[in-house]
Amino acid sequence: MSDTESANASSSKPEVIAERIRSAILEHRLAPGAKQTEAQLCEVFGVKRGPIRQALAQLATDHLVDLEPNRGAFVASPSLQEVHEVFEMRRIIELAVVEKICSGGHGVRRLKSIGSMIGRERKAFETRDFPAWIRLSGEFHTELAGLTGNAVLCDCLNGLVARSTLISALYESLGRSPCSFEDHEAILAALDAGDAKEAAALMSRHLQSVELKMLDRPAVGAADLHEVFGALNGAPKDAPRRKSAPG
Repeated sequence: MSDTESANASSSKPEVIAERIRSAILEHRLAPGAKQTEAQLCEVFGVKRGPIRQALAQLATDHLVDLEPNRGAFVASPSLQEVHEVFEMRRIIELAVVEKICSGGHGVRRLKSIGSMIGRERKAFETRDFPAWIRLSGEFHTELAGLTGNAVLCDCLNGLVARSTLISALYESLGRSPCSFEDHEAILAALDAGDAKEAAALMSRHLQSVELKMLDRPAVGAADLHEVFGALNGAPKDAPRRKSAPG
C-alpha cells in the first residue's frame, strides 16, 4: 500500500472522522444546533454511511452531538441548566486538582511548561488566532489536571472542558474572554508558591466568572460542511471573531 493509500485509509476511520468533527466544534467552526447531514459528511470525508454513523455515535457519547430519531444529528445545544451542572462539577474537580498539586509532587519544570502554554494563549489572542486561543484556554485546565497523575480525574475533566467549549459557542459573552489568561497566570503563580488556599480561591472565582458570563444569546446553527472541513487541510481563511473562549 502506498503512502497516499495508507493516509486515505487512516482518514476514513470513524475515530479520525470523529476527531475532525470534534475539532471543528471546539474551535467554533461548527455552531451549536448545526445539522450534521450524513450524505454531506459522506461527500466531505469520502466514505460510506457506516464510518460517519460510528463517528457521530462517538460524539454523542461525549455529549457533543445530539442524535434525534427521524431528524438526524445536530451539534449539541446545552441548556442553561446544563451550563450550571457542568460548571458545578468543574468546581468540584478543579478545586481538588489545586489541592492535590499543592500537596506536592508536581515538579517545577511541569509548572513552567504550563506557564509557556499561557504565553501561547496570550499570543494567540493578540494575533487573533481564535481557534488556537479557544483550544489553549481549555488546555490550561486539562494540563493542570494532568499534574495530579490521576487518569480518571483527567478523563472526567477533559469531557467537562469540551462541553464548556461547546457552551461558550452557544452562550457567547460580551467584552473580554470569560476564561482570561490573566486569571490563568494568577492561578499558576499561587500554585508555584504552594499557596493552596489562594490558588483554590482564584480557581473558584475564575470558574464562577466564566459561568456567569455565559449569556443566553444562541449562536446561528447553519453551516456549510464542505466549507468547514475543507479548511482543515490548511489554516481557515476567516477565523471566528468571537470575544469569548472557554474556561
